[in-house]
Amino acid sequence: MMPGSLRWKVAALITLACCAIVTVVGILVHRTTLERTMRLGEERALESAAVVAQKHRVNAPAEEGVVPYTDSIMGLDQLPSALRERLAVESPATWYDDLQPEQLWMWAAQPVGDGLVAAPKIDMTSDMRGLRALDRAMVRSALTALAVVVPVSMGLAELANRRLRRVAATARRIAAGDLDARVHRGSARWGGRDEIADISAAVDSMAASLQHRLLAEQRFTADVAHDLRTPLMGLVAAVELLEEGQATDLVRDRVRVLRLLVEDLLEISRLDTGAEVAERVRVPLAELAEESAARVGAEVRVLASGDPVAETDPRRLDRILANLVLNAHRHGAPPVEIAVRDRLIEVRDRGPGFPAELLADGPGRFRTGAAERGRGHGLGLTIALGQAQVIGADLTLANAPDGGAVATLHLP
Repeated sequence: MMPGSLRWKVAALITLACCAIVTVVGILVHRTTLERTMRLGEERALESAAVVAQKHRVNAPAEEGVVPYTDSIMGLDQLPSALRERLAVESPATWYDDLQPEQLWMWAAQPVGDGLVAAPKIDMTSDMRGLRALDRAMVRSALTALAVVVPVSMGLAELANRRLRRVAATARRIAAGDLDARVHRGSARWGGRDEIADISAAVDSMAASLQHRLLAEQRFTADVAHDLRTPLMGLVAAVELLEEGQATDLVRDRVRVLRLLVEDLLEISRLDTGAEVAERVRVPLAELAEESAARVGAEVRVLASGDPVAETDPRRLDRILANLVLNAHRHGAPPVEIAVRDRLIEVRDRGPGFPAELLADGPGRFRTGAAERGRGHGLGLTIALGQAQVIGADLTLANAPDGGAVATLHLP
């Protein structure tokens, strides 16, 4: 599980929210309990001071200057300084003595006359210990709650995360060319009507729309190729009956171009249907590269490392190399080189390189990447890519750092 996945983010967010709530509630409970304990301590101390003062007045001796013996009656100079300062401001006064953590007191002071003060003190140690015990209990309860809430929240987040991963996997399959992929194919629409369900429905709708358009394009290509084939054959036969001359040569050249275009369209239609099957034999790659360059009549330099041999379909590999070489001559600049290594063939030119949109979107039918339309029909790279898929090869297009287009064929 990736640390940056949605599951961990949701779990972290829930954990932070729980911690914040527990902290706020804990502080509120602690402060409320502390204030209540202090208030009760003050009330008990003041009540005790009032009782001591009352008893002192009732039992006061008749002789002047004689102080009755009691621990709670003392002179002002005997009071703690903090309590004495408070008594100077208000009467009666209280003071919490926490100078010694092992023994905590709540003092109260009430003047009783003759410079004497009723100053009893209440033991607050047990009350504060109870408050600390309450704090520890709240911390334990919070940790226990987090130990339960976090795994449950991660489990619930995993359900949503699993649905999102399924949507992402389906989108990647569609991007790879599997337009039959659907998020909800063969299963109920799980998850209800939430945002993830909306995304799933949008992905399925997009795939269906792309599939419909692609099938319409493939049917159009196949129909055009088949409809042109019959009149083209008649046109080829009729051209052979023309008298020799400059006009006849021009007509024959255009008929040849038209015939090649129809053959390319028929080949693409066969590739679209998935009916093509490779026939694998052992092929000397350097020799086949030289034959392909010679067959298209292009000036190409073949650079071979050793004597590489691969088990592949020679006819389809020849078709791929021929289209790559023709594309390099039409849209690139010499010298054109074919570098052959073990299960790797690289066709490179020294031209301006592939257009950025072709590298981003891949080859497109009837898209040449050239401003003029007289340099090919934009089908060569499409055929090369389709034939590479038939033989199980990986064809990648890139631009060299020092200029020129580079088409690399990785044979299986």
